[in-house]
Amino acid sequence: MLNAMIRFALRQRLLVLAMACGVLVYGTLAGSQLSIDVFPDLNRPTVTIMTEGHGMAPEEVETLVTLPIESVLNGMPGVERLRSQSGIGLSVIHVEFDWGTDIYRNRQLVAEKLALGRERLPKDVMPVMGPISSIMGQIQVIALSGDPAKVSALELRTLAEWTLRPRLLTIPGVSQVISIGGGLKQYQIQISAQMLARFQITLETLQHELSQISQNTAGGFLEKDGQEYLVRNIGVVSGIEDLRNTLIGTHFGKPVFLKDIAEIQEGARIKRGDGSFNAQPAVILSVQKQPGADTVQVTRAVVEAIELLRPSLPAGVTVNPHVFKQSDFIETSIAGIRSKLLGGSILVFLVLLVFLANLRMSLITLTAIPLSFLFCAIIFKIFGLSVNTMTLGGLAIAIGELVDDSIVDVENVHRRLRENAAAGSPRSTLRVIFDASSEVRNSIVLATVIIALVFFPLLNMGGLEGRFF
Repeated sequence: MLNAMIRFALRQRLLVLAMACGVLVYGTLAGSQLSIDVFPDLNRPTVTIMTEGHGMAPEEVETLVTLPIESVLNGMPGVERLRSQSGIGLSVIHVEFDWGTDIYRNRQLVAEKLALGRERLPKDVMPVMGPISSIMGQIQVIALSGDPAKVSALELRTLAEWTLRPRLLTIPGVSQVISIGGGLKQYQIQISAQMLARFQITLETLQHELSQISQNTAGGFLEKDGQEYLVRNIGVVSGIEDLRNTLIGTHFGKPVFLKDIAEIQEGARIKRGDGSFNAQPAVILSVQKQPGADTVQVTRAVVEAIELLRPSLPAGVTVNPHVFKQSDFIETSIAGIRSKLLGGSILVFLVLLVFLANLRMSLITLTAIPLSFLFCAIIFKIFGLSVNTMTLGGLAIAIGELVDDSIVDVENVHRRLRENAAAGSPRSTLRVIFDASSEVRNSIVLATVIIALVFFPLLNMGGLEGRFF
């Protein structure tokens, strides 16, 4: 078979040259479209379930929320492990599935189980599945800061939550944007116990009335002059004044409004953490990517979106998208490996030129390096692989074996052609090349197979390490 391949390559030289040019063009195009990352994006199919238990202690969250959900999820097909964390008012459960399972099918199975087990949970406790995120975690950190004399912490967090975050979530490849720091805006109703007693209103009555506010109701429709007019009761709260004028009951036939028994104001929610940048208070936005997304392209898109929003930001507000970028590490590592490959190629060329003492033979041997890399780019594109330190490291190792095979073949052909030229009755050049390549081809293939067998035990490794190799 090897002799047939050599014979075909010698007879169809133009076709082989055209195929090499095709690999050169398509490989370059495929290489430019490959996703770039630090490590392979090995995302084990995992579904994260977050449940808020307001006012519950960790022990209560574990007993009333975490355990019922875990009992419902146990036994699902493909589940490998359940991990849970129960904190103050929060339960987080990670459901890990087998490698190779469809994450969307897994989320559907989890959603069906949660619907069945919702009756076991306390009232007003609603489990929510988190977004599909990459194992690489956050790819960028953005700092939003401002002059305290011009913009408050409340306005800064509002700007991050309702301006920056929605815009960044529209970028393809962004899975989640988490805001930290500043002041999370809320309407605070500070009830006076003295006024409650004066107007004889209980807390249960007040809670019931407040739960009914901010709702629109329909009143059917009205026919007039051959047209139908929709009748609506607008009750949605749009500001503090609407809250203050909310009716909560009567006292001796007179209406009692919320402003009569409480003070309503805008304020920040009680903090359980804060954010800072350069030792100054700030709002920090953490950007997480979707599995398989190109970290470098997503980061560039995020920076472009922020630059477009920058002119519309209020005076005194500054945004820095370069606090942390995973793409910086990627580009640095890729540039380092590229420089090493370039230096290695130049060194290989010089060694070939010195030992072969023939520029043509050295160039022929050197062409195997870029053609092989471009063919690898095509294979990467077909199988959905990314360019990362693992794959580039493997290619850097393989370049030695690749050049060694080329040197053996080309050097033997060069030697046989020189002997044929010195012979009294020289044979055909193509025949000499065929015989010279056939002499070493079996040995080259066998040596390459033996080296490849050395890496086969790595394929049997388990866990995340096995997936990496």
